[in-house]
Amino acid sequence: MTTVLPPPKSPGAPLQAHRFAGLAPGPRLIVTGAVHGDEICGTQAIVRVLGELLRGEIELRRGVLTLVPVCNPLAYALGRRFGDRNLNRRLRESAAPADNEDRIANALCPWLAEHDALLDLHSFRSPGRPFVLRGPADNDSELEPFARSAEEAALAAHLGVDRVVEGWMPAYAGGARRRRERGGRHGAAAVLEDLAYGVGTTEYMRSRGGYAVTLECGQHDDLAAPAVARHAIRQAIALLGLADLPLAPPPSSFECLRLDAVVDRDDEEDRFARAWTSFDPLREGDLIAVRKDGTQLRAPRAGWIVFPDVNARPGHEWFYLAQASGRGL
Repeated sequence: MTTVLPPPKSPGAPLQAHRFAGLAPGPRLIVTGAVHGDEICGTQAIVRVLGELLRGEIELRRGVLTLVPVCNPLAYALGRRFGDRNLNRRLRESAAPADNEDRIANALCPWLAEHDALLDLHSFRSPGRPFVLRGPADNDSELEPFARSAEEAALAAHLGVDRVVEGWMPAYAGGARRRRERGGRHGAAAVLEDLAYGVGTTEYMRSRGGYAVTLECGQHDDLAAPAVARHAIRQAIALLGLADLPLAPPPSSFECLRLDAVVDRDDEEDRFARAWTSFDPLREGDLIAVRKDGTQLRAPRAGWIVFPDVNARPGHEWFYLAQASGRGL
């Protein structure tokens, strides 16, 4: 039976974290749900696993497990994506918090920094199968230096899904660069041109020496999504050896994609040429969208469209283009 947390009783409801510490040393895993308030499959799964832990059906042997069922109580209570802004953008601590998400970040960021690994549970609007978002290969670049890609790959491989997407920060940085070159025609551009705006939970985790993946568990109202999320939590616990749970083998093969570029919406009258969903294939030259002035946006090469957003505001990300990745798992 699926359990849903009741909505917080006030806009200022506190974050709740449930921590379990094994009596032997081991990795520290944090699992988060409802970073976006209308994505509740992770919350449902976390509540179910929490019950299993409290009843002794899962017994933590080593390390630390922290469960955060609802990362954005205000957005969860309102049943919408965010309170004042997107919590999964510009995630950082603030000495002078200006909005709901700033105040959440001041509580959530220290929790993330205390752990080795993050499993962040989400869902998406359009129909489609679950997929996992991972970070870069090991590197020492200024954009997103990283040294734990092998551990991250192992976690991504064992969550029960066979589609893996990477390249968020390079694609976002390319979009920010193009906005600067165009001079920022929209009120939001000053924010969007800041590379820090591309930092969400997983990027913050990597910046603090950990590793992290985002699991997109299915469409928002997909009845199977909570089960996908629960399976992933249990797999992460088993993989890290926190409890004596069976570890299922990874899929025999993976579809690995790389986000190649982001295209912004310039005007409310910019429109898609058809009703796209994430991972619809594109042939070179396919018509994707038409600008208000009639400019046609066509696929520069064969690939996929990812995260098309019919509700994107002018100056914000409208859709991403993806290519096959040369990195396996």
